[in-house]
Amino acid sequence: MATVMEFTSPAAEFPLGSVFENLPGVTVELERLIPHETLIIPYFWVRGVETDDIEAAFDPHEGVQAIQMVDHIEDEYLMRAEWKQEYFGVLSALAKANVVVLSGVGTKDEWRFEVRGESQETIAEFRTYCQDNDIPIEITAVHAMLPIKGEGYELTESQREALILAYERGYFDTPRKASLESIAAELDITQQSLSSRLRRGHRRLIGATLTSSSQTT
Repeated sequence: MATVMEFTSPAAEFPLGSVFENLPGVTVELERLIPHETLIIPYFWVRGVETDDIEAAFDPHEGVQAIQMVDHIEDEYLMRAEWKQEYFGVLSALAKANVVVLSGVGTKDEWRFEVRGESQETIAEFRTYCQDNDIPIEITAVHAMLPIKGEGYELTESQREALILAYERGYFDTPRKASLESIAAELDITQQSLSSRLRRGHRRLIGATLTSSSQTT
């Protein structure tokens, strides 16, 4: 059964964490991970600052081969990074175990990841890779992926919980009856984590209900 795991990692342990030393107020969110030969190329967003040279905010790191800005809108920058093949870190362990990253959000305090493996054994393999290579992670939750009603409407348990609570508290009402801050506090997670869960949950629901690939003939 597909298994979802949530874990945290110190900000400095992740190669992109160097940006927090120069821009401590930003949030970094992984956009997607694409296997490319022997490298993992993560696209990610840097949010919360306006600067003339966002690339210069990332100090050299032994695991980073290149960082490039792809696009930006006001204080949000879409970036792309390529890792050095010889470096083994969190993303390398995820790729080696064939674990999918559902979300990854970093602040100056820590990184929070939500990942999915095809089985409990896959998740266990990732944990073993981390232990064997001294990659510090702290597991905060492990659970099976739960479907909601309707074929193809799969959400993770945390996404489903966040969407339902936000709906019940009136977050989607106009005007809003609840804030991200209050809902995040109720779930005991950061606002960044809640925002990521809501956004990814919306994406899955829309992909399953409104896109052409979800329509039946």
